[in-house]
Amino acid sequence: MQQLERDIAQQPESQELPKLSLIYERHPLYGVDLFISGKEGASDLNLLRSRGITTVVNCAVNLDFNFVEQPQVVSDHEGSVYGPGEIRYFKIGLIDGEGNPETQMVAAHYILRAALEQVLPEKPSYPRRERGSVLINCRGGRSRSVAVVALFLHLTVPQEFPTLDDAIAFVRLKRDLPENEWYKAPKPVLANAARRAAAWVTMIDTSQ
Repeated sequence: MQQLERDIAQQPESQELPKLSLIYERHPLYGVDLFISGKEGASDLNLLRSRGITTVVNCAVNLDFNFVEQPQVVSDHEGSVYGPGEIRYFKIGLIDGEGNPETQMVAAHYILRAALEQVLPEKPSYPRRERGSVLINCRGGRSRSVAVVALFLHLTVPQEFPTLDDAIAFVRLKRDLPENEWYKAPKPVLANAARRAAAWVTMIDTSQ
């Protein structure tokens, strides 16, 4: 597996993908659309707003965004800007390869569910209460985000995606990933982590 990951890392640069891809329309449990993008799409607030996206779930540990734009409620303490962002923002922080804890893909599934299920209180300190579509991103929008969305679809829409491989194949097509990149989209180590996570989540959910 380590040799395969090294071979993947040495491959030529992948071809450009759409800035934003609609992966699944009107999820039956949540009624919202699910999108995937890389850093370019996730950083374009105007694009997100035009597609009704109110929440971003960032799968990458090596990528961050500053969605804070309201000067009257923004603070800058020792160079660290903080305040309510224009977009509700969740961070999973996966590595695109080996190094993730065994349970991190399990956590990724539950964080994505939380992004869809969380209900914010009617308080001024929680100004972003809109419940729109959700974007799942990583740096390139072709590996970490693909694995997380495929796992989520397999577990939440099992009648359409009875296996994780069914979900991965569907997400690859919706993301317009070229067939010559499928071997690394998602990376094998992440696909295997998603398979193990599916078993963990099923066990957790059925025990409740």
